[in-house]
Amino acid sequence: MEPFIIDTKTIVLLLTTLLTGLLAGIFFTWSNAITPGIGRLDDINYLRAFQNMNRAIVNPLFLIIIMGPVFLSFATSYLYKSHHSYILWLLLIAAILYFVGVFLVTIMGNIPLNNLLDKTDLTNISLEDARILRDKFELKWNNLHLVRTITSALSFLLLIMACLFRNSNF
Repeated sequence: MEPFIIDTKTIVLLLTTLLTGLLAGIFFTWSNAITPGIGRLDDINYLRAFQNMNRAIVNPLFLIIIMGPVFLSFATSYLYKSHHSYILWLLLIAAILYFVGVFLVTIMGNIPLNNLLDKTDLTNISLEDARILRDKFELKWNNLHLVRTITSALSFLLLIMACLFRNSNF
């Protein structure tokens, strides 16, 4: 067994794994507790709660956690290009899953829905308009988020496997 060596490749792999794991945890918590919890609220309170959470989560730390793996996962793949082919494949699949299932789904799906909700003035919305907006938003957002949750968890799992097996010879 080779000793654990801290080099640039190792640091980038561990940082990629950490950030991906943090995001997978955030997404899992959101899917498992937050959206089901606020889903029990009436339409106006649901929209207000979601609007406030969307505004709160867009902060520098969250942006680092969600954007970091977009760049780091491909950098990690590049750094490990001369490693055993199965490690490279684990890293490439993790990077592609993250890019497509988290980044693109977020940019093309969740953010437009968040923007629709954000630009709505909920102080003067009628009950009927609140129901219509919620119907346009909730199911689509939750389905897109489920894709993000699953793909971030799978990407995290593949990165863990790469960490565990990066020095093995099988």
